[in-house]
Amino acid sequence: MTRVAIVTGGTRGIGEAISLALKSKGFRVAANYGGNDEAAQKFQAATGIPVYKWNVGDYAACEEGLKRVESDLGAIDVVVNNAGITRDGMLHKLTPEQWGEVIQVNLSSMFNMTRPIIDGMRGKGWGRIINISSINGQKGQMGQTNYSAAKAGVIGFTKALAQETARKGITVNAIAPGYINTDMVAAVPEKVLESIIAQIPVGRLGHAQEIAHCVAFLASEESAFITGATLTANGGQYMAG
Repeated sequence: MTRVAIVTGGTRGIGEAISLALKSKGFRVAANYGGNDEAAQKFQAATGIPVYKWNVGDYAACEEGLKRVESDLGAIDVVVNNAGITRDGMLHKLTPEQWGEVIQVNLSSMFNMTRPIIDGMRGKGWGRIINISSINGQKGQMGQTNYSAAKAGVIGFTKALAQETARKGITVNAIAPGYINTDMVAAVPEKVLESIIAQIPVGRLGHAQEIAHCVAFLASEESAFITGATLTANGGQYMAG
C-alpha cells in the first residue's frame, strides 16, 4: 500500500529534505508552501512532487488545502508539521503582530493541519503525525520569546495528542533540531554563527538530510512503539533529560 504524506513548508530547507526522504521511502508526497512561488515551482519541476500553496496559520485554508491534496493523492496517512517562521526581537520591542504571526504559523498550525484529518486516521486505525519543534523550544533563546514559546507549545501538543490517539494506531512525535545548515541559519552574521558552532560538541551545523532521516523513521511501520517522544537532533548542544 502506498501511503500519502503531506509536508508543510516542504519545498525548501529542512522541509525539502523531508519531502525527498519520504518520496525515496515510497510515500506519495505533497509539499505545502506559504509564499515563495518561484522556489516551489523549481522544487516541483526538479522532484516531481506536487506543491500546494496555503497559509498553515489559517484553519479554513488548511481545511480546503488538505481536501485538495486528498482529492489528488488519496487519504492522508502522514502529516509532517514543519512550516515555521521567525520574527525575532527582544520582548520589550516585540509588536503584537510579530508575536501573533509566529504563534499562528508555528503553533496554531498544529491544530489547523491535524484537526481536519484526524478523524480519517482514527477511522482506518493508522497514522503518523510528526511535528518539528526546535532546540529553542527546549532551552529558550534570547530575542525569541515568540518562537521559543511556540516551539515549546509544539512539544506539549505532541505529548497530549499522543495520549489521545495511541490506541487508534496513530503515533504523534516531535523532532527538535538544533542549528541546521539552511538559508535561515546562513543569514545569521558570521561571528554569531561561529559562536553558535563553538557551543555544538560535534563541532558543526547539522544537515537538513539528518533531520529528514529522523522523520522518515518516525513515519515508518518500524516506529509504531514510539509515541509522545521528542527526538533531539542538535549535535549535543542541548541534552534534554
